[in-house]
Amino acid sequence: MTPQDASKRATEICLLAPVVPVLVVDDAAHARPLAEALIAGGLPALEVTLRTPAALDVIKEMAEVKGGVVGAGTLLTPADVRAAKEAGAQFGVSPGATDVLLDACEAEDMPLLPGIATSSEAMRLLERGYTTQKFFPAEANGGAKALGAIGGPIPQVKFCPTGGVSLANAPDYLGLSNTLCVGGSWVAPKKLVEAGDWAGIEALAREAAALSR
Repeated sequence: MTPQDASKRATEICLLAPVVPVLVVDDAAHARPLAEALIAGGLPALEVTLRTPAALDVIKEMAEVKGGVVGAGTLLTPADVRAAKEAGAQFGVSPGATDVLLDACEAEDMPLLPGIATSSEAMRLLERGYTTQKFFPAEANGGAKALGAIGGPIPQVKFCPTGGVSLANAPDYLGLSNTLCVGGSWVAPKKLVEAGDWAGIEALAREAAALSR
């Protein structure tokens, strides 16, 4: 997969909904009902972070839920990319980007949303052909004001800001011309997941899906 094709697919995924849930799931038994609740609420693109021992099993379960597009977050190494692809991930997300990781994703035909924190990093990825990127950690890097400023000289790149994004500040990002969607964990709080409150999560998803951009 070329970087151009990867970015095209990443753009398509980002445009599915204004919010991509960023999920840290400890128990694979929660995977299917969690995915069903989020998809029913209007959030079909799901990022499962590789931060728990259950993450790959969670991806496998979620990949079988109709209507969803499941990706693997926190990709750091070629081994992560291969494992995520084998588990059924349809796209990848990384906190940053290295040549080794980019090579691996391209070799595995894994569309990637590569993370950047600076204009130089955005320019470097743009040179390689990645026009859809992740701004991370968004709030710590100056928030919507900083991302909007990056968009001035680099309008060719569109972003999914993640990190500290909430229902309260999501509209600030979604109002920017260089923001396709936001990534956030607030739609699947750990307390509701552990309680199996899928109706509550679906309600949060509906609220997020109604955000305008």
